[in-house]
Amino acid sequence: MGDSEPFDALMAMLDPPMVVVTAAVGGERGGCLIGFHAQSSIDPGRYTVWLSKANHTYRLALRATHLVIHFLGADDVALAARFGTLTGDEVDKFADLAVRAGPGGAPELLTHPHRVVLRRVALLDEGGDHVCVVTEPVAVHSTGRLAPLRLSAVAHLHPGHAAAERPHPVTERADPPGPR
Repeated sequence: MGDSEPFDALMAMLDPPMVVVTAAVGGERGGCLIGFHAQSSIDPGRYTVWLSKANHTYRLALRATHLVIHFLGADDVALAARFGTLTGDEVDKFADLAVRAGPGGAPELLTHPHRVVLRRVALLDEGGDHVCVVTEPVAVHSTGRLAPLRLSAVAHLHPGHAAAERPHPVTERADPPGPR
């Protein structure tokens, strides 16, 4: 599709729920706010997230065995701002939060009752600015009802990293060898 305007316009009409995804490797932990996520299989159960290659969390998720998805409620704008506008390259986003290390060390935000602990099963990098991480649920925590925080409620936030900040080469597939 040469002209992305119709696609961009259609996507702008959607209002996906926002989540915080967390990961840890070797004592280093990270988390970021994402809107690209979905159930991707019924049997076996699978959940898929797409992580920006610019994010600190992406670099951890490449090596992590587990991730945790925290479903944010409509009143979680401050947490969304923390995980969406700050970068784990510079700050500890988990400071002053109630956190425990779950499977594989993945941080679980204990104040958020709607979360899924996931084991990473596959990665797909087709060359775009995000990588697809396919996971399987290993634990689900959910209490009460959830009125999700939507993209429209956090659209004013500015990301901690711009897409152009992703490391170069991003991956071999995204930056194939050869003349330029």
